[in-house]
Amino acid sequence: MIKGTFYRTESGTIHQFRITGHAGAGEYGEDIVCAAVSALSINAINSVSSLAGIEMQVEADQENGGFLEATISEDLTQEQKNVAQILLESLLLGLESVQEDYQQYIQIKTITNH
Repeated sequence: MIKGTFYRTESGTIHQFRITGHAGAGEYGEDIVCAAVSALSINAINSVSSLAGIEMQVEADQENGGFLEATISEDLTQEQKNVAQILLESLLLGLESVQEDYQQYIQIKTITNH
């Protein structure tokens, strides 16, 4: 199962997300849940870079897959924060949509840091 966790600040902004595991919804290369999660998450990271001008801190398991963590730094302009939040909220909505149709393969949650 893929598990996605989004971490919010007390003010509600997403500052980090972590995606772990494998869906197991099909054979390697034919797993549509894995493909959807990969496409959405990599697109979000690339979009934050291109549209907000922010290089997120990214950690990934390049060998085995099944792990991706991306974090936004705190020293951003207000415009960068706004654009990044729209893109990260869009990622969350996209993953929740995948979860609606494939609950047995993916679980998404948000945690607010106190």
